Amino acid sequence: MRAISNSVYVALAYLSYHWLRTLMLTFALALIGFAPWFINQALQETQKHLSERATTTPLVLGAKGSALELVLSSLYFDRKSQEAITLRTVNEIKDSKLAYAIPFNSFYHAGDFPIIGTNLDYFDFRQLTIKEGRQLGILGEAVIGANVAAKSGFKPGDKVISSPDNLFDISGSYPLLLSIVGVLAKTGSADDDAIFVDIRSTWIIAGLGHGHQDLAKVNDPTLVQEVQKENLIANANLQTYTVIDRSNLSSFHFHGDDADFPLSSALVIPKDEKSTTLLLGRYQGHESLQLLEPKQVVTGLLDTMFRIKRVLDVVVGIVILSTLLTIFLVMVLSLRLRARELSIMSQLGGSRTAIAGFVLSEFLLIALLSLSLAGIGLALSELYREQLIMQLIAR
Repeated sequence: MRAISNSVYVALAYLSYHWLRTLMLTFALALIGFAPWFINQALQETQKHLSERATTTPLVLGAKGSALELVLSSLYFDRKSQEAITLRTVNEIKDSKLAYAIPFNSFYHAGDFPIIGTNLDYFDFRQLTIKEGRQLGILGEAVIGANVAAKSGFKPGDKVISSPDNLFDISGSYPLLLSIVGVLAKTGSADDDAIFVDIRSTWIIAGLGHGHQDLAKVNDPTLVQEVQKENLIANANLQTYTVIDRSNLSSFHFHGDDADFPLSSALVIPKDEKSTTLLLGRYQGHESLQLLEPKQVVTGLLDTMFRIKRVLDVVVGIVILSTLLTIFLVMVLSLRLRARELSIMSQLGGSRTAIAGFVLSEFLLIALLSLSLAGIGLALSELYREQLIMQLIAR
């Protein structure tokens, strides 16, 4: 036992003195153990998340273009540029009596969090429940996901402002100060990282609706451009609200037919299998719209991912073998360079067994350090696995 402790003591002293080489070998071995496991787990978790979300979403309606981008933006709120559809297309789905459709607007964001405009049907469809506060009630109110609350510290009663897409676009979207009224229970899905508002609130951000000061109650005569018999006509100095509360809610109105207002997509839930087939046939070959089955799109994506993984497994295997051979070569060359040192140890009375134990202790200590480092990496990846996977899917 004493001989073992002596060997370990000498090995520790040697490894500490040559700390740079020790670190390089430790990290190399740890990476060999960690990387293949992490890649495999990441792909399995990605498959699980994508499949679950896609399976529970029967159909997605959107503008003609990339099928994958449409599905990812509708399921995971990816804000990549895409063409808009109109509320009229959603109403046509409803009028067909074959399905009901949930309008969706994911064009806007607040910082790093997507702002999702929808209606209360979405919360029932995704089985989202309020953990704290209450559900959406009026324009300008927001309900936030569990991760949004955890990352930002927001809670009911706080305010969050929408971010402009372009700081130099003075005629485009209006930043809207949203009142947070509720926090959703954690679901482990993309809903945890989103801010939900009424669909009409996103149209106000788009500049399609706004509120005004009441001209009959203002004290500034410069705001009035013309006085008619029954009307007061305002000039451009009249304040447009970017904050909505119950005191000015009645002043908000929209210009134009809301059937022509933009949506990013719509979730379509058919009544039955026959309705699904009829709807898919109706939109097949449509000039400007596409109706997709997310499950089929995601299955195609996963097939591609696993084909790439098979190639990646071969590449990783070659890299691991090359790394192990390199480490073995480093160890052998190290022993040859230390031949004089080991000879002196023998001359000082060290037995061959003791010297072999010392060298073996070095290898075992490096292996132990590598396993510990790989274990820390595995623990951290487990701790943040959900966030990492969601970010991977969203990008």
